[in-house]
Amino acid sequence: MSISNITVFMPSVLTLTGIPGLESVQCWIGIPFCAMYLVAVIGNSLLLIISKSERSLHEPMYTFLGMLGITDIALSTSVVPKMLGIFWFHVPEIYFDSCLVQMCFIHTFECVESGILLAMALDRYVAICYPLRHAAIFTPQLVTQIAAMVTLRAAILVAPCLMLIKFRLQFYHTTVVSHSYCEHMAIVKLAAENIRVNKIYGLFVAFTVAGFDLTFITLSYIQIFITVFHLPQKEARLKAFNTCIAHICVFLQFYLLAFFSFFAHRFGSHIPPYIHILFSSIYLLVPPFLNPLVYGAKTKQIRVHMAKMFCS
Repeated sequence: MSISNITVFMPSVLTLTGIPGLESVQCWIGIPFCAMYLVAVIGNSLLLIISKSERSLHEPMYTFLGMLGITDIALSTSVVPKMLGIFWFHVPEIYFDSCLVQMCFIHTFECVESGILLAMALDRYVAICYPLRHAAIFTPQLVTQIAAMVTLRAAILVAPCLMLIKFRLQFYHTTVVSHSYCEHMAIVKLAAENIRVNKIYGLFVAFTVAGFDLTFITLSYIQIFITVFHLPQKEARLKAFNTCIAHICVFLQFYLLAFFSFFAHRFGSHIPPYIHILFSSIYLLVPPFLNPLVYGAKTKQIRVHMAKMFCS
């Protein structure tokens, strides 16, 4: 079934290769990946516990941070266990339907994370540009509605990717996926049929999500910087800017890695496959790993409550 010159009809099992070209060192690559995964799960869980238990942190900013933590845990858990199974235990097989489910989870959580970063940018925009109206605008009801809309948008946009593969593509050149996880284009490229529609829709989803979210995040921070630089006191400018540093760091590393992975997969034919797959894997692990560290280091309230929790 895995020979490339045989056309396979609706394969039941796929084989993930891991990182082609680095098979001999995959067991060592798994060690930092596992460490980042553990830090991501523990760090984001601590953020969730602190933001839930401390009433002073029951604000929109920390609610969105908690949502980001849940998304990061879910995203990394969708990828890392199977990846470590390939690297350490040489279990590359995965059921075709399970592969589609993993693909759906990964891209859904990516869309959700992008939407949460947009919501956090809008929250900072209102808090700094219209501080007296912030509490009236970002009510608990609005925060709940934003969470529902972000999740629904991701599900609606990603579900057709799964349907277009499951019900449109039936014949495959090979069952070997040259990747360490089930990525949309990695699966689509296995097909022996016309994949033009799948490619176009994948591009549409990527540009719709990233284009919309990045545009409004950028506009929000342009307005924030204009407002901050017009503040009369230097201390007030530094305090306002400091509340945005963590978010700026998080969304920059998320989108820079996302764009590299996206364009390398579609247009980087000259890039060695192991470079692209390694960066794609890092892209899914680094944001969940860094987010709790960045917010824990740059947010005073979280630092104080974390120190209090460990001391007690």
